[in-house]
Amino acid sequence: MAPPAAPRATRLTGRAAVLAVVICAIALSLAYPIREYVNQRRQIDALVTQQQSMLTQVKSLQAQQARLSSPAYIEQLARQELNMCYPGTRCYVVEGSQPRLSTAQAAKAGPAPWYDKLWRSVQQADADPERPESKAK
Repeated sequence: MAPPAAPRATRLTGRAAVLAVVICAIALSLAYPIREYVNQRRQIDALVTQQQSMLTQVKSLQAQQARLSSPAYIEQLARQELNMCYPGTRCYVVEGSQPRLSTAQAAKAGPAPWYDKLWRSVQQADADPERPESKAK
């Protein structure tokens, strides 16, 4: 009777090695298309959100266009922003009150340009320190 065969030290057979190589080849061949798919999905999601924001912007612009096509709204703007009034009516201007800033004026009310700051610093340097009115500016 023959002695029993000694158990193998490794359990890796030729079939298992070929199977591992095939699985690695499949995984490597699928990695790039899956990565591209994920990137394209992200890009599609970004474009969908951009499209939704543009649709809301279009709706607001359409609403503004509808308002501006109304003659009553145009008259109201002319009276409020340009201080216009109908011929034959008496208009009053209240002085001494704080003027309302329109959106265009509010945007311009940012920091002063560099040359204004430079000119102010030149005027302050040139001012006489003895005169109190030069300090009030």
